Amino acid sequence: MKLREKIDKILGKTLIAIMSVMVINVLWQVFTRFVMGTPSSFTDELARYLMIWVGILGAAYVSGRKMHVAIDVLPSRTSTENQKKIARIVNVIIILFSITALVIGGSRLVYISYLLGQSSAALQIPLAMVYIVIPISGILIIYYKTSDLLKK
Repeated sequence: MKLREKIDKILGKTLIAIMSVMVINVLWQVFTRFVMGTPSSFTDELARYLMIWVGILGAAYVSGRKMHVAIDVLPSRTSTENQKKIARIVNVIIILFSITALVIGGSRLVYISYLLGQSSAALQIPLAMVYIVIPISGILIIYYKTSDLLKK
């Protein structure tokens, strides 16, 4: 589990850094809008992209820490053995979703955005760089859930 702990640590610090940049960015937006009277042109777009990264990478992080939202009405009313079976089934479903929607779908989105040369309006960065977080998060979730399956 050393690798998992390292990934958790790196991912946690990355999320802290992204959130810190987002807070500074929004504070700068408020300062330029209300104090200077001329809002900064890039801050709205940067905040939006950072929020996407925090949300999607945060989903992978909480998935790995087993802190995600779960409805446990059915498992709580069954035996311990059935709870383990349900947990395995749920992990497999999460892995399948991550493979199809996040890794395959996200990779296609990144590829198409790259091919079309799409870039953001204010920052002029390739949108493929914004969307790359989707397959990365999918790979992390697959790793976490596969690790959970192998552990049991």
